[in-house]
Amino acid sequence: MIKIHLSKILGEKRMSQAELSRQTGIRPSTINDIYNETSERLNVEHLDKICEYLDCNINDLIEYIPNAQKKTGEFLIREEHGNRKK
Repeated sequence: MIKIHLSKILGEKRMSQAELSRQTGIRPSTINDIYNETSERLNVEHLDKICEYLDCNINDLIEYIPNAQKKTGEFLIREEHGNRKK
């Protein structure tokens, strides 16, 4: 599982999502998706801008937590047509 700590970092810095959006040029809805951990994809350029403005490392922003139940290798579930079953 990937954990995004943007909400924690903004809280510590007492900064709003709107302020981060204005200072980085990233759309407010994109910031909101990252903040609420609902984003399915993360843009490397956005991560670069966020880390630069917040003066943090990528490790401060994103954390990998091993899944309780593995989802890869022999544990990967596939459907008939080769698509991964969710």
